[in-house]
Amino acid sequence: MIETVRPAAGIEEVRLEDACGRVLAEPILADRDYPATARSLRDGFAVRSEDTPGRLRVTGEVAAGAVFAGNVKRGEAVEIMTGAPVPHSADAVVMVEHTKRDGEFVSVPAAKAGQFVNPQGSEARAGAQLLPPGSRLGYAEIAMLAAVGKTSVHVYKQPRVAVLATGDEIVEISDQPLAHQVRNSNAYSLAAQVRTAGGIAEILPVARDTEASTRALIEQGLAFDLLLISGGVSAGKHDLVERVLAGLGAEFFFDRVLIQPGQPLVFGRARGTFFFGLPGNPASTMVTFELFARAGIELLGGRREVRLPFALARLAAPFRHKPGLTRFLPARLSDDGSEVTPEPWHGSSDIPAMARANALLVAEAERESWEAGDLIRVLIK
Repeated sequence: MIETVRPAAGIEEVRLEDACGRVLAEPILADRDYPATARSLRDGFAVRSEDTPGRLRVTGEVAAGAVFAGNVKRGEAVEIMTGAPVPHSADAVVMVEHTKRDGEFVSVPAAKAGQFVNPQGSEARAGAQLLPPGSRLGYAEIAMLAAVGKTSVHVYKQPRVAVLATGDEIVEISDQPLAHQVRNSNAYSLAAQVRTAGGIAEILPVARDTEASTRALIEQGLAFDLLLISGGVSAGKHDLVERVLAGLGAEFFFDRVLIQPGQPLVFGRARGTFFFGLPGNPASTMVTFELFARAGIELLGGRREVRLPFALARLAAPFRHKPGLTRFLPARLSDDGSEVTPEPWHGSSDIPAMARANALLVAEAERESWEAGDLIRVLIK
């Protein structure tokens, strides 16, 4: 999937204050050296290191936003504030806490050349690439754009994603379901996941278990940048999605993955639009989105690299599972992220367990058991 999906939605220019969370579509270069001149990292005294230790005459003061006009000569020091330009001839700063002032003189300890000085260009040289295209713009990236004077920036358009739930058992969330019915939770969870991945979600009407209904709504969804279909991809008599997609000339890249929940996962392309057929049970839908569809949306939206947020944590209790499939099970990470506890759950329809979890425990396919204290992978939600 990563090798196949490429940006699809085009490029637009947005104001800097609207750019957070978007994906950069242009390289950002340094417009000058950063810092543009050597700056002090501490409040103290700018000195020539060769004059230290010693008793030096204070010849002036320089604050952030100001410039000291002269040079620091032999036996002299200039009082300096954090962020202020280091005067010419000075090559070190002595922290004020380590000095003793006596009128126009100050006693300083030994200082090494470069001490508490941020040299010109040490952060970036003029013309250097600071941010590559494909970067997600967070607060640090926004600060970088502001620092180089970008009042607006070119970003990839957010992919438009159609969300289609299937099944005769599904009713609207405002309805009171009968015992054999369920509310359409998958469409809303998927729409939320799409938004956190950087896409724009549109929930389509529910496709009923007929070829005519399924085909009409899939065709509607194929007008978007990506189509997410929930349900109808297993091997049951009324699982029509793959049959309908095949009739629309779909190319299937894969239609099964060796994980649980979520084995009957379909990925392909029809009429130029990528689609995911996600299993219909809620936990399966959520898990397969996080493992596969999230990366697809990020790639469609211009990201160059996509990664799953795996970490290692120690098990709070022994854990066993049947080998053969990699399992992604609801779990709770401790506040410091060092320990993980599996959440009791009752299968892939258990939404309450998924809502309690803040991570997914990753039980590797080739291993059967873990003891309390063993390290195990987790996927952070």
